[in-house]
Amino acid sequence: MAILVDSGTKVLVQGITGREGAFHAGQMRAYGTKVVAGVTPGKGGGEHDGVPLFDSVAEAVARTGANASAIFVPPPFAADAILESVAAGVPLVACITEGIPILDMVRVARYMKGSGTRLIGPNCPGITTAGQCKIGIMPNMLFSTGNVGLISRSGTLTYEVVDALTRAGLGQTTCIGIGGDPIIGTKHIDALQLFAKDPDTKVTVMIGEIGGSDEEAAAEFLQGSGMKVVGFISGRNAPPGKRMGHAGAIISGSSGTAAGKIAALEKAGVPVAGTLEDIVPLVRRQLAS
Repeated sequence: MAILVDSGTKVLVQGITGREGAFHAGQMRAYGTKVVAGVTPGKGGGEHDGVPLFDSVAEAVARTGANASAIFVPPPFAADAILESVAAGVPLVACITEGIPILDMVRVARYMKGSGTRLIGPNCPGITTAGQCKIGIMPNMLFSTGNVGLISRSGTLTYEVVDALTRAGLGQTTCIGIGGDPIIGTKHIDALQLFAKDPDTKVTVMIGEIGGSDEEAAAEFLQGSGMKVVGFISGRNAPPGKRMGHAGAIISGSSGTAAGKIAALEKAGVPVAGTLEDIVPLVRRQLAS
């Protein structure tokens, strides 16, 4: 099994005729993902690399049965692209775009309340269920099938850890990059709740970073949950008040520190890796326990 996406997922790509959308749609198809439609206003009725084009998400869904969307739309228009997919009733939306204004995402978050759509991102690498479906920009060659789930705020650390797991013979179920912006659609706790219901995921790797309190909320959920989780928090040496990489990776006052997040996870019984190299041994230990 897996979470959110599998071999039956039908994906539409918003912005498929742009440079990034075209390239990554091709990579998604090469991985075996069912890319059934592209959406570019004004180009409906045509096709791109054999994928039919539509002027709107609603039309694409009606004609192809698409049940997931990948968004490769420039920042000024990305929020509206998300809203269009939500309005069309698309169950899963992965927004890869980075640099979306925070006020735009406030509007998106308000609109999505009570909807049946789950948003991954923005500013994220997407989601991959090993051997079945990839939505986003994760490199194809990294994955192998197995029973380790992964949740990460960082795209680069996602790739590093998945590569290390695969090289160590530890395959994956689903790997989800939740994004590093201050306002995101799926948080650590949301993904953990999904993995908790997946019988094939035996251990989940949770990669966090400085800024915000999502990791602390996840740690509270994990207390007494019975889940086997390995944690890693990046940004241990980041100076307060200086944004490090992601828009949400900033220590504000006394909140959002790596030390606070590590302490919360360890209090919940989650072993926290000191370095990336420590993750694989900790996963092995959790699998054996």
